Amino acid sequence: MALAEARGFLFPFVPVFLGIGIGIWFVPSAEPGWPAYALALAGALLGLLGRWKAPELLHPPIVALACIAAGFLAAGLRAAVLAAPILGFHYYGAIEGRVLSIDRSQTDALRLTLDRLVLERTPPERTPERVRVTVHGLQPFEPKPGMVVMMTGHLDAPLPPAEPGGFDFRRMAFFDRLGAVGYTRTPVVMLEPAASGDSLVNRLRVAVRIGVQDRFPGEAGAFSAAVLTGDYAGISAATMEDLRLSGLAHILAISGLNMSLLAGFVFGLVRHGLALVPPLALRLPTKKIAACVAFLATGFYLLMSGGNVPTLRAFVMIAVMLAAILADRRALSMRSFALAASVILLWQPEALLEAGFQMSFAATAGLIWGFNALRERVHPRTMSRFVAPVFLLFVSSVIGGVTTGPYAAAHFNRIATYGLMGNLIAVPMMELLVMPAAGVAALLAPFGASFPALWAMELGARWILWVAHWVAALPGSVGAVASPGPWVLPILTLGGLWLMLWRGRARHAGLVGMAGAFLLWAQADRPPLLVSSDGALVGLLGPEGRALSSARGGGFAARSWLENDGDLADQPAAAARPGFDGPRGARRFSMAGIEGVALKGKGAADRIPEACATAQLVILAARHEGPVPPGCQLIDQSVLARTGALAIWPGAEGLRMVPARADRRLWSGRP
Repeated sequence: MALAEARGFLFPFVPVFLGIGIGIWFVPSAEPGWPAYALALAGALLGLLGRWKAPELLHPPIVALACIAAGFLAAGLRAAVLAAPILGFHYYGAIEGRVLSIDRSQTDALRLTLDRLVLERTPPERTPERVRVTVHGLQPFEPKPGMVVMMTGHLDAPLPPAEPGGFDFRRMAFFDRLGAVGYTRTPVVMLEPAASGDSLVNRLRVAVRIGVQDRFPGEAGAFSAAVLTGDYAGISAATMEDLRLSGLAHILAISGLNMSLLAGFVFGLVRHGLALVPPLALRLPTKKIAACVAFLATGFYLLMSGGNVPTLRAFVMIAVMLAAILADRRALSMRSFALAASVILLWQPEALLEAGFQMSFAATAGLIWGFNALRERVHPRTMSRFVAPVFLLFVSSVIGGVTTGPYAAAHFNRIATYGLMGNLIAVPMMELLVMPAAGVAALLAPFGASFPALWAMELGARWILWVAHWVAALPGSVGAVASPGPWVLPILTLGGLWLMLWRGRARHAGLVGMAGAFLLWAQADRPPLLVSSDGALVGLLGPEGRALSSARGGGFAARSWLENDGDLADQPAAAARPGFDGPRGARRFSMAGIEGVALKGKGAADRIPEACATAQLVILAARHEGPVPPGCQLIDQSVLARTGALAIWPGAEGLRMVPARADRRLWSGRP
């Protein structure tokens, strides 16, 4: 199809070019300077002017240029607005702040996110906007959002990537305005209860969670409370892991699925309820009234769920689709999808890099495209009333799994082998019982009659959790995948979008791009040697997988390396692999004919001459100020302070080292 003929179908490409502009902003290792922003602003203005002045044939490329520039500017503006102090030193002392949110760590410990912070001996200009503290041990009271608390604890800046190109927690923390993370082993003291006007919604959320869990103790009650309020603190880490392994974690996340189920239930309930009253049905626009009520219901659900970022994005998407109904347009169309994606990318450009955004919009685009393609060949009305729902559920589960699977594998390095089966068994219960019961419970709660609906909801939660535990326990329930290179997901995404958005036979070129992305992924090259940011852990890639120099310590780096390798082993198992010899404080290894030693512990620096006598590479988990014997390369903590974690490849001209801290961005904590 010629470009001129395709102009009417090009609007869905707007978020694609916005995303390209945002991606360009994130790529450089240094912060873009004013010339880059001036060029982007000029491009955006020229694009807008050219839209009216240039020949019609040039409109599509001009608009594309303007969208790329707008994406670049939106990312820069967002980063400037969110910039906040990042803790530049290790802090130990009193921590005072207001509880903003509560969740649990991977070890099932309570975590508090605090704002309005006061730190000892730390001026306000160096105090982070927010911190997250993991609380170990029993506490004398149950923390609640809005409380002002104090504790004695440790704080550090958010961790840099565990390896070059790895997940950058610093960047994510920056956009969450999280300037430090830490822990406490002392009791938390409440200084002030939640203020009466601080957050009525937060107090309502807490009351609902406690009420549900008191009536229905156990995991099912905690699951029901989490679906209603977005508070996962009552769900154990083991259950969360089983939900992930079974491919059902998305059910618990208050995002696209939950929002769409609630909106659909309320929309259908109101529309069909009005249809039962003929005078109203004949005189009122029942469809638009139902859309307005569904909008209010999802807005209330947004507030009750805590308004976290994924829920906000899902709400925007649902709101755009309900607005399409008010405008007499199709709710599920590529245009409404593109509008929702554009709003979110301009509002939160960092979402482009997040797994939740990528998976949610990949699934939405895939479902719209897939059902549009099926509508031309198979219509549900040609099936029996019993076959059609099963067919639609099966097709939507397959499309959702196929479209989100690559992103889940790339970000989490895991594949839920039986995820399709788990979703086919559990999702209908979520659709037919849990979410409708949640809506009915909300309607009956003001009259004190919500118990029957909550009981039905808890029954559905029990079923879903049973499915999660059963699927996760099946042999081979999880597979591992190595992390792709940096260009795999962009190429895969652009190929998939071209296939779905373009009209005509040329769209099949997208399949070529997708195939190329998977080929690049299959050829992903993992570093032969990895060194943690403090030098205390070294990982050597061998025939049996990556061997680790220690079975304890450096757990974050160990988990990240093994996950990125596509390795299901834990740290003790990886430390037992062949690759390292010698005592715990002087672990010897060999890589492509290069002998190395990893030194740590008391007096490690004094053993450098002895290590260099037989090794060409010495990794020291300490600082060394003295001379180094010739022919011996030393990596100590003074080097690692500049580079962060290191990936090392042997080469003809010696060792090639790639640092994890090569960037100088706002979130890197470097000038």
